[in-house]
Amino acid sequence: MTTAIETQSIPSAGRNESANSEPRGLGQEVSGAVIGLGLVFIAQATLGYVGLSGWLAAGWFLLAQAALLGVAAWLAFRLLRIIRQRYSSPLNEIRRWALRMRGGNLNARLPAAEATAAGSLVHDINSLADEFQRLARDLDREVTRHTERLALKTRSLQILYDVAASVNMARDLDELLTRFLYTLVDLVNARAGVVRLLNENRQMRLIAATGLEPEVLEKEALVPVGSCLCGQAADTNQLLVDSESRSCQGYLGRSALDNTAATLIAVPLQYRGETLGVYNLFLDQNVEPGDDLRELLISIGRHLGMAIEKAQVDKKAQFLSIMQERTMLAHELHDSVAQTIASLRYRVRAMDELLPANATAKVRAELLQIRSTLDEAHTELRELMVHYRAPMDERGLLPAIEDLIDRFRRETGITLFVQRDCGRSNLPALLEMQVLRIIQEALANVRKHSKAQTVRILMRCTDGEYYRVLIEDDGTGFSKSPDSGRLGEHVGLGIMQERAQRLGGTLTIESEPNEGTRVELTFRHRRDPSHNPESKRENHHACADH
Repeated sequence: MTTAIETQSIPSAGRNESANSEPRGLGQEVSGAVIGLGLVFIAQATLGYVGLSGWLAAGWFLLAQAALLGVAAWLAFRLLRIIRQRYSSPLNEIRRWALRMRGGNLNARLPAAEATAAGSLVHDINSLADEFQRLARDLDREVTRHTERLALKTRSLQILYDVAASVNMARDLDELLTRFLYTLVDLVNARAGVVRLLNENRQMRLIAATGLEPEVLEKEALVPVGSCLCGQAADTNQLLVDSESRSCQGYLGRSALDNTAATLIAVPLQYRGETLGVYNLFLDQNVEPGDDLRELLISIGRHLGMAIEKAQVDKKAQFLSIMQERTMLAHELHDSVAQTIASLRYRVRAMDELLPANATAKVRAELLQIRSTLDEAHTELRELMVHYRAPMDERGLLPAIEDLIDRFRRETGITLFVQRDCGRSNLPALLEMQVLRIIQEALANVRKHSKAQTVRILMRCTDGEYYRVLIEDDGTGFSKSPDSGRLGEHVGLGIMQERAQRLGGTLTIESEPNEGTRVELTFRHRRDPSHNPESKRENHHACADH
């Protein structure tokens, strides 16, 4: 700013000669008028002396007096006119200009004056006003820039605080990532955004998206690491920017945004140097983030990486806790009921050997029935203990169901068809376990009792909240309702009903003799409305408006 002022002052030096000559002309005019008045005063005094001495006739004396008074009046009028034109009017203009400047009108200027001393002063004052206005504009720009930067810093601190608080409060990882997807889209004024998580197969699984067409989302449901910019960000552990989104065009064969180019930002979600997921933000073309925004995005990515790691650790801890309880139960069964059944089997075999040769066929048949029942109970108990010891697949519900189906096909040879209209499960581990055990019990009943040739399983998820599981077979069926019969009958079906109640759903069992059996589970796992990403986005906009 100092340099600019010095530069503006240089041209005034070139006007020194004219500026110095102008005061000289003005001084000559004023001096001439004053000297003239002085001479008139002297002439008046001389004329008065002459008149008193009688040297001049009275008529000529009066005429001379009148002439001198006229000359004095003309000189006085000229002097006043010079003072008014050269001093009073410019000073009034300067005062009015100063008042306008003080009122905030930086465009106020003095009117152009003649090439006089006042004119030079007006020119210098207007030049000073121009420089002051330029400095004011520069100051406004600096204040605006610092205000915007301060607002960004404040917004950054709010987001980081929200992320840090959510790390310990979030109950659902997908909801957390979806909520901050909308936050980042608003932060960078993006046209679209995507969040993905890295799975065990080194693929980026789509979690949520906004602003993209369904066709694009379908193609990018799973992105291998190294493909496209998001996969490259997961592979390099760095924030990447593609100003023309060429990587997406190469992977999709088209632009991700309505066939228009855009700047793509890939923000890795990291924990201890390992990328666990990626945010993709689509901005207007040739709009790149500044250094401050890059640092903020990287910091948010690291905080959310901690949230992802914590969620995975919590899920594994919950899973291990469940499996420890199940293993303890299996040990209790082995040490109590299994030992008792094994002892009974031994006693029955000993009794069979001790039967006399003349024992009746009815006794031998009854003993054989008891032995078969004990063998069956022993086998089922062993299967139950294996069932309790066998851990559920850590990858989640759907892989565990697929393993269960494959094992059922191998062991029974029954034809089994699967129809899955469910991309992924958002259920907690405890609920996933209940669903798996219901399907497992239904297939066990098919294997033991139905004599079925074909089984069909349908799994459907709607809007990530409504779940439906259908298991039906073409076996013999049964006529009694599951709730009828003596105490102890249909225990497995009763347990299935209890599991459905724990899910907050309903289990419907339909069967007719020789018409097969149909088991249908329906339930809803509703997300907490307070964690609804859309509501969070609306609240975010509301706060921003205020």
